[in-house]
Amino acid sequence: MSSRSFRRPLGLLAVGAFAAATLVAGAGAGPVTFGKHFHGNHYSGGNWGGYVSFGSFTTATAGWTEPAATCNSSNDLFAPWVGIDGDGSSSVEQTGVATDCSSGSPQYQAWYEMYPAAPVYYSASEAPVKAGDHITATVTRSNNSYKLDLKNDTQGWTKTTTQSLNAKHSSAEAIIESPSDSYPAINGGVKFDGVKFDGKNLADTSPQGLNADDGGSATWTPGAIGSDGQSFTMTRQ
Repeated sequence: MSSRSFRRPLGLLAVGAFAAATLVAGAGAGPVTFGKHFHGNHYSGGNWGGYVSFGSFTTATAGWTEPAATCNSSNDLFAPWVGIDGDGSSSVEQTGVATDCSSGSPQYQAWYEMYPAAPVYYSASEAPVKAGDHITATVTRSNNSYKLDLKNDTQGWTKTTTQSLNAKHSSAEAIIESPSDSYPAINGGVKFDGVKFDGKNLADTSPQGLNADDGGSATWTPGAIGSDGQSFTMTRQ
């Protein structure tokens, strides 16, 4: 095991994944409680997976098509996201869309997080998301200032926030994650496109692929990076 850390250890999820999340004043209330991050180690088989590249990046961007999810249980919860830090650091600056099954059917909600602060959720009225929408997420750093942009290319809205954090700037990543270690069924997987760190194609940033555990019974695995150098698909194995 390397000294790089920040992946969430699965043993802590039952204690804190849902209870830890709080809505920040002014953010839209909603059903999703995506949860805070916990310290862990850089390894495959944790509760998040995708591609991570190491270095002091100033920009991370990626797009994805929001997948149609089928809830297997009310515990199913996952999100694609893009971020800086999160592997090799004790912070993460990230934005994405969560899919929550606690109501029995998938509910989509846009959010951002500046860990160790709690995640902030945009209301469904100001930032609606549905299956099939194409999302583009970008995190841009200038010293300790972070601009987090989340755009629904299909529905035509963009949410932007600028936050400050004294962070390590150790990595950039395009990820899917389940704080509950329980993913809904996703036909066709999660397809990322346009993944660039500091304007360089993902393939040119020495990325490392990470698998994500799914309840101990399956694994979400990043496929090979496409010939464009910017795309990949997470599939359940």
